[in-house]
Amino acid sequence: MTRTEELRARLLGFRPTDRLIGWLGPLLFAVLGGLMRFWALDRPHQLVFDETYYVKQGVSMLEYGVEMRWAGEGKVVDPLFTHGNLNVFITDNGDMVVHPPVGKWVIAFGEWIFGATSSWGWRFSVATLGTLSILIIGRIARRLFSSSLLGTLASFLTAFEGHHFVHSRTGLLDIILMFFALCAFGCILIDRDQMRRRLADHVGRLSRHTYETWGPVLGFRPWRWVAGLFLGLAAGTKWSGLFFLIAFGLMSVLWDMGAYRAAGVRRWVSSALVVQGPIAFVAMVGTALVTYVASWTGWFLSDHGYKRHWADTHPGPDWIPGALRSLWSYHTEAYHFHQTLTSPHDYMSNPWGWTVMSRPTSFFYEGPKLGQDGCTVAECSKAITSLGTITIWWLATAGIVICLYQWILRRDWRAGALLGALAAGWLPWFNLQHRTIFQFYSIAFQPYVVLIAVYVLALILGPATAPWPRRRRGLIIVGIYCLATLALFAFYWPIYTAQVVPYNFWRMHMWFPSWV
Repeated sequence: MTRTEELRARLLGFRPTDRLIGWLGPLLFAVLGGLMRFWALDRPHQLVFDETYYVKQGVSMLEYGVEMRWAGEGKVVDPLFTHGNLNVFITDNGDMVVHPPVGKWVIAFGEWIFGATSSWGWRFSVATLGTLSILIIGRIARRLFSSSLLGTLASFLTAFEGHHFVHSRTGLLDIILMFFALCAFGCILIDRDQMRRRLADHVGRLSRHTYETWGPVLGFRPWRWVAGLFLGLAAGTKWSGLFFLIAFGLMSVLWDMGAYRAAGVRRWVSSALVVQGPIAFVAMVGTALVTYVASWTGWFLSDHGYKRHWADTHPGPDWIPGALRSLWSYHTEAYHFHQTLTSPHDYMSNPWGWTVMSRPTSFFYEGPKLGQDGCTVAECSKAITSLGTITIWWLATAGIVICLYQWILRRDWRAGALLGALAAGWLPWFNLQHRTIFQFYSIAFQPYVVLIAVYVLALILGPATAPWPRRRRGLIIVGIYCLATLALFAFYWPIYTAQVVPYNFWRMHMWFPSWV
């Protein structure tokens, strides 16, 4: 093998042709998962958990362009709202809300289609994004692992993952954040592959001319810009999207370093930082910033947005537009709220236990008595609990250690990528252990939990070229694991979907005291 051929092989690795079979498995489970998520989506016709905020705020966005206050406490307003009374807003001034507008606009889209009084409309957008994410995770897994089987496995696990399922049927912001961040992750993976293919095309020139010292720019890289757009939408849903921007931006530049090094570029670190770094910053951070500011268009155009005219009575530098100063003041107040939210809650939890489901969040619970709501015994339960499928989460928890080993000692970039994405969604919460936080926030990094589980299963399966006895043993183990996952999902289906069941049946599902 010539040096050029060797460098090309190091850059490209093994990439199978993207045949139709690479789409069939993920698409099949996306359709199946979508049918389950849209089934009886309007049940219950009640505002579930924090839907009390985001569903009503979505209606307000459609009507006023900003989030308006409502008249009275949620326990007073919510029954009026769910029975079709939309005249619950105080229109003299906007409400001080602590999350940016994008997620509310996404929820509002379903309300615009089906009507503000339709509980189907409240949840249509999140169910759509949840369904699409099943397909996207499968395609990302195929790209990561170069295996259609593993791509299908990732979609299967996502379709039957309880935490993802519950969020896909509840009008909250967190799965919207997850979706945009996941799309960005897919974009930087595509960009990585394209960059290495372009660099491989330059290998002959790199081995003879000045590019042996400095790496080439390699032209326009549109997927970085698209990633920046999605990351701006993620941050425009919840500020925690900023951590994905930081992680994915660093990840992309580090991948450039690895590509330049594999291509034999002598100054591979400097090439990535000096040649690609500034371009990557503009493409990702610049695009994200513009997208984020643009997401506040409704607030800029409104006269009723909270603190919209704050700058009118608070003079400041003339070179900064008053609207931007007002927006900054709004942001500082929201930041203070996030840092000082310490009100106790029955379901608050510590991030140390999130991946083992130490304290899943109860989204909804009622206890019908005999003859109420179809209850046929003395006491019943009707619940929605955001409990992840533990075969997936517990395997991924062990998989974190395995990925650390594979990344640090075996230099597997895929393990490092999954750990980096997981860290972006999980580690920032460790700095906020003093405030009220919940396990359901973990949906933001749920895709990487699934992908880490798939990584471990891939090691159990072994390579496709392994001897048949070794491969057969791996297939049997993975097959049993998938059946156990499917059985657990079916077992917990009633408490994912607010089915009326005997109280003892519900209690049988609460395996640990912390789950109650």
